[in-house]
Amino acid sequence: QVHLVESGGGLVQPGGSLRLSCVASGRTFSGLTMGWFRQAPGKEREFVAYVGWRAGRKRYEDSVNGRFTISRDNVKNVLYLQMNSLIPEDTAVYYCAADPRDYLAVGSTPYWGQGTQVTVSS
Repeated sequence: QVHLVESGGGLVQPGGSLRLSCVASGRTFSGLTMGWFRQAPGKEREFVAYVGWRAGRKRYEDSVNGRFTISRDNVKNVLYLQMNSLIPEDTAVYYCAADPRDYLAVGSTPYWGQGTQVTVSS
C-alpha cells in the first residue's frame, strides 16, 4: 500500500500563495497517478488536479487552471501543489491521492492522505 502525508496548508490572504507537499511512503511512486482533491464544509470532495507518472499528463479543474500548478518529484517521492492568486473559494481541506490507474476518482482511488487545511481569508 501507499501512505500519503500532506503538509503546507495554512491561513493566507486573498491573492496570496501556498505550496502543498505530499510525501509518499510504503511504496514507490512507480506507475502511480498522483493528484489533489479538496473538500469544503458542507460540500462533496472535488477534484483539483492530477499528474501522471511521467509528468507528461496533467489536468486541472477549470476553477484552478492557470492559478495552481501540480508537479512531482519521483526521486524524493513528493507531490506538490503550488497555489497562486488564492481566493476565498479555495478554502478547503486538501487531500493528496494516488491511484495505479491513469485517472483519479473519489469513489475508487485507493490511496489518500489525511488532509491539510487551507484557509483564504482577510
